[in-house]
Amino acid sequence: MPKPKIGVNDVLIKVKRTAICDTDLGVYNWEGWARQTTPVPLVVGHEFVGEVVEIGDNVNEYYLGQLVSSERPMVYGHCCNNFTTEDGHLCAEGCDCVGAFAEYMSLPAAAVWQHHKDVDLDVAALFDPLGNAVQAVLQYDVLGMNVLISGAGSIGAMAAAVCRHAGARHVVVADINPQRLELAKKLGATYAVNATQEDLTNVRHKLGMGEGFDVGLEMPGESSTFKDLLANMCYGGKVSIQGSPNELLAIDWGNVIFNMLTLKGIYNRGMSGIWQKMSLMIDSGLDIGSLITHRLDYTDFQQGFDALNEGVASKVILNWE
Repeated sequence: MPKPKIGVNDVLIKVKRTAICDTDLGVYNWEGWARQTTPVPLVVGHEFVGEVVEIGDNVNEYYLGQLVSSERPMVYGHCCNNFTTEDGHLCAEGCDCVGAFAEYMSLPAAAVWQHHKDVDLDVAALFDPLGNAVQAVLQYDVLGMNVLISGAGSIGAMAAAVCRHAGARHVVVADINPQRLELAKKLGATYAVNATQEDLTNVRHKLGMGEGFDVGLEMPGESSTFKDLLANMCYGGKVSIQGSPNELLAIDWGNVIFNMLTLKGIYNRGMSGIWQKMSLMIDSGLDIGSLITHRLDYTDFQQGFDALNEGVASKVILNWE
């Protein structure tokens, strides 16, 4: 790809690491949603870390050599009220295309996050999905709470790590993939439930929870898992919904109403607060390195996509140096 030109409010970034996201995998497989929403040709990729190598004339807050990642969707800093109230992740005018699967990329400075100079580059490339986990977990106070995470994919596993780091009592992760459940335990889950073999209600009683879980995190967006999660919440329980269902999802609204459950949809990350909290958590010992199962040269991207499609990879890091 030719080196992109930058505008006066942009920075040019030389990519150092990228991670393959489930979104990238969906585009690669040309799934139905991708066919409907992805303009072609398009350089995809949004989980990355790189070095600032050129700065637009109006940019004062960055300098050459800084290590950065960026928020997605792209925000420009002047298009809506949400940005001025630090809710840029809710910007209706944002662009969802970043283009990190290339040697260089041009981004608006308003969307860029500066890493500490000694950050692990592989971990820095995961700040985008880590932010989803942090955003979902920190909607509620999890200190001393019993947390149920439905789905042990990469974001669910990172959510388990964040919950433990934030002081949760029990962190129970439910999934049907044994490999994913083992990874979730490595990252901090105190109990892993294979949903095909164990009933959540029995697990709840085994762990001494009379009423149910205080906080629930719904990651896969599947009807059956969501219903199980809601059925095992305590009175007044709080739920973050990260997964996006592929079809209309019916739930027992009587359960929600009479048990006074709080349901909140989670989309992307708060650009300032969440990214700052991620950095502080990593600095204070949050370890998500075991989530990375494959480290490859970017020219071996095919191997990475194949491993993800075969279900033998969690996070794949591509090295562009």
